[in-house]
Amino acid sequence: MAQSKSKITFLCSDCGNDFPKWHGKCPSCGEWGTVKEFTVSTNGKRSRREPRKTVPLQDVLYGDELERATTGIPEVDRVLGGGILPGSVILLGGNPGIGKSTLALQAVAGLKQNVLYVSAEESEGQIALRARRLAIDSDKLTLTGEN
Repeated sequence: MAQSKSKITFLCSDCGNDFPKWHGKCPSCGEWGTVKEFTVSTNGKRSRREPRKTVPLQDVLYGDELERATTGIPEVDRVLGGGILPGSVILLGGNPGIGKSTLALQAVAGLKQNVLYVSAEESEGQIALRARRLAIDSDKLTLTGEN
């Protein structure tokens, strides 16, 4: 069995450049105190990747050719180009308390497809309480949240 080797490298957290030795000031971007030590483990084997296949442009489906799932909220559907594309991920951002979670729950409640609702700030219990308050009861909704 090949023995694992490790290599020490120094990476600037500001610009992302790496260096063989530590610097107090990053030689690339000039920021102080941003170069940190990292240990990179290697197993001595190089992986061979298969070359990526190419696809002619005319064979690729465009977003407007795919059937979109509508939320039942006309303005949300309009902003999303007519609804949600299959397999898409939507990230809602904004200031605290403006209704991101409420809007997301209302939007997914109108969908007929299975939905995975992921929250980085709320637990499943908090999401379920909000859904109950909004009278949302969907067997198509699966939750995961901050524990």
